[in-house]
Amino acid sequence: MSAVAPPWAARTPVGLLTLEPLDVGRDLDLLHAWVTHPRSAYWLMQGASPAGVRDAYAAIDADPHHDAWLGRVDGVPTFLAETYDPRHRELAGVWEAAPGDVGMHLLVAPPAEGAAPVAGLTSAVMAAVVRFCLDRPGARRVVVEPDARNDAIRAKNRAAGFVEHGPLDLGHKTAVLSTCTPEAFAASELGGVLA
Repeated sequence: MSAVAPPWAARTPVGLLTLEPLDVGRDLDLLHAWVTHPRSAYWLMQGASPAGVRDAYAAIDADPHHDAWLGRVDGVPTFLAETYDPRHRELAGVWEAAPGDVGMHLLVAPPAEGAAPVAGLTSAVMAAVVRFCLDRPGARRVVVEPDARNDAIRAKNRAAGFVEHGPLDLGHKTAVLSTCTPEAFAASELGGVLA
């Protein structure tokens, strides 16, 4: 029996952030609550049933070019990340990705009802997930394609060193293709967040 690899981890001002493969069976209730929350409108799963969310993430789990990750802060589930190969998913046939490009999606869970937002959480999560993507074997650049109307995530992307390359019609949305190199991340506002 082989040992299970420990989750990827980074120390941040808000605590120890870890990423581990999403377990759809174990994490379905949490995942459904997160992706259907009104704050997650840009995730495009509003109104999805638990079965629909399960099926969507089971498909990701079976896809060799797409992975989903559960993120925790000090052991508490707090965010969802996805990585994908943009040569095969999301941007395939629309934009010419290069070897070493790692696509990224990120969703920070809404605060629990009655809980105050944690100052600096989104910045710490963004920094950790960008670093996680750049740590993938062979990674040379992180690629994101946020909805052009999502000003908050676009600003957070720029703070992490992403350069916007303009609008891109993906059919279901007008995206703003953005890329981040290791050098741009290191020089960015969020590049020094990780301990």
